[in-house]
Amino acid sequence: MALLNFKRTAPAQDVTVNPQVETFLKDYSIEVMPRTAEKVEDFRELLPEGTRVYIAHIEGTPIDEMVATAGRLHRDGYKVMPHFPARIIKDRATLADWIARYQGEADVKQALLLAGGVATPHGEFDSSMQLLESGLFGDFDRLHVAGHPEGNRDIDTDGSMKNVSDALAWKQKFSETTDAKMALATQFAFEAGPIIEWANSIKAAGIDLPVHIGIAGPAKLQTLIKFAIACGVGPSLKVLQKRAMDVTKLLLPYEPNDVIAALAAHKAANPDFNIEAVHFFPLGGIKTNSNWAIANGGASAVPANHA
Repeated sequence: MALLNFKRTAPAQDVTVNPQVETFLKDYSIEVMPRTAEKVEDFRELLPEGTRVYIAHIEGTPIDEMVATAGRLHRDGYKVMPHFPARIIKDRATLADWIARYQGEADVKQALLLAGGVATPHGEFDSSMQLLESGLFGDFDRLHVAGHPEGNRDIDTDGSMKNVSDALAWKQKFSETTDAKMALATQFAFEAGPIIEWANSIKAAGIDLPVHIGIAGPAKLQTLIKFAIACGVGPSLKVLQKRAMDVTKLLLPYEPNDVIAALAAHKAANPDFNIEAVHFFPLGGIKTNSNWAIANGGASAVPANHA
C-alpha cells in the first residue's frame, strides 16, 4: 500500500504484514458517534485521508451534534456517511431538513439507511425501504443498507431469515432503479465460515449488492460480549464465549486477526467473492482500532501539509 506524502504516527511494531490482509483492508471504513469523536484530537493522525467514516445516530443524539461531527470530518478530508435510522425520524419534513443540513455543512452525498434499534417508530417511517421510497436521496452518490449475516431476531422473531431475505430482494430491485452506488453494510460477526456461507447464499439468490462486512475492532472481551449480546449477534458469539472460558485468555483483549485473515484468504482465492470492504465497529476505541489497522497493513495517514 503506497504511503507517499503520508507519515506513520503509531509506534513502530515488529509485525510482519500479511499481504492478503493488507489488500483486504484497503478502503476500510469505520464508525464513530459524536461523543466518541469528541475524544479524538486529530483524526488525521489515525485514519487515512479519504476514509469513509460512518456517523452512528443513536436515539436521543441531537441532530446539531450529528451535523457538527459530519462537518468536522468533512473538513479533515473524510468521506462522511451519517446513519439515517427510519424509526427516529418524525416525518418527511424532518428527513428533508436533516439532509439539507448535512449537505450544507458537510457536502454529504453518502448515507446508511436502516430501520434503527427503536421498537416503536417516532413517526411515519418504519424501515429503510420507506426512506428509499421517499425520493429525498435522489442526488446521493452512495447509499448503504443493512445486512445481517446471522439474521436478526427483531425482524424475524422465529429465528428464520425470511423477512430479512425479502427485504434484501426489495433492495436489490431498488438498486436497479437508482444511479447511486449501493452496498450492504452488515452487523458484526466473529467467525469467517458463517460469513462466507451467508455471502455466497445471497449471491446465489440473485443479490449482487457488494458487501461491506462488519468487524468488531479490538476490545476487552467483556466489553465485546456485552455489545454482541445487545446487538443480537448470532451463532458466532460462541467464539467469544469459548474464549471467555479459557482463563488464560479471559483478560487478554480480543483482536479480529483470525476472522480477518480467513476472509482475506478466501477473497484472495476467490476474487469475485462479494465482500468488497471491511467496516470496523471500534468497540474498544477509535485509536485502538486504528492502530490495529495500521499494524496489519492499514495506513495511519497525515497529509504532509498537516504534519
